[in-house]
Amino acid sequence: MTFIDILFPLIFVVTCGFICARTQFISSAQLDGIRVYIFNLAIPVLLFLSMFRAELSDIASARLLLAFYLPVVAIYVLIVGIMGSHRKWAVKEAALGALNSTYSNTVVVGLPVILAALGEQAAAMVFMIIPLHSAVLFSLTFMLAREKETRGMTWLKPLFLNPVVLSISLGMIANLLQFPIPILLLSGMDWFAKPAIAGALFVLGASLVQYGFRPVWFPALILSAIKLLVLPLCVYLTATLLMLEPLQRQVVTLMSAAPLGINAYLVARQLSVQQAVSAGSVVLSTLLSVASLSLWLAILSV
Repeated sequence: MTFIDILFPLIFVVTCGFICARTQFISSAQLDGIRVYIFNLAIPVLLFLSMFRAELSDIASARLLLAFYLPVVAIYVLIVGIMGSHRKWAVKEAALGALNSTYSNTVVVGLPVILAALGEQAAAMVFMIIPLHSAVLFSLTFMLAREKETRGMTWLKPLFLNPVVLSISLGMIANLLQFPIPILLLSGMDWFAKPAIAGALFVLGASLVQYGFRPVWFPALILSAIKLLVLPLCVYLTATLLMLEPLQRQVVTLMSAAPLGINAYLVARQLSVQQAVSAGSVVLSTLLSVASLSLWLAILSV
């Protein structure tokens, strides 16, 4: 399986969404209805099922998790600090910028690339890392993006009532408690969530017509460069310092080198901030990842 095989469906669906919106084949009112279904229903159900089915008991390798999450969180905090130091950036905007630089498309792009390049033996390591990926970065983002006037712990209310965080939290709780969900219900939920990824990509492409890509190409390029080059380099160096085995080092590096995940755009929409930049960064990082992932595979094969 080549990079084109993996990335072409993503680019194709985004392009179809862009064309449908550009030609007004789908009206704004119809697109709003699709957005509500995808972002408030389908994606939360998908995230719930992913957390419910994750093998959380396998998360035992502290060094493997540190090699991935330590650089991710460090760069996230660093970007928030840098952007927050400039008066024109609010903390909420800085948090979204940090998310756009660190959140990886681990399932749609990262996992297929790793399986194609390293084989099925690497899949177990991927599934050790994935369960906490959205939970860690989304929680940080929603926590930092809370309103300034929110006092005490009341800021937790909108955090956990958010469809994304709520679905992840409920899925993790149900997993840990081994809550019995009937097979028929799970099957129905699977069908309900099937359009989530394709629908989100379609809406993303359509949104580029509304936001426009030209005004945000430069910040999208900077964020994509951090996501595709700086973050994987930091993960690779951390994995080397922690003396991970070669296969483990390859897995965490390639996971961090995946393009920006579509759910970052979902969070931007939930918070009504940096939506155009997030949309542009998802598209641009996905296009550029064809070259960057090839580069990282060449480096890791040495």
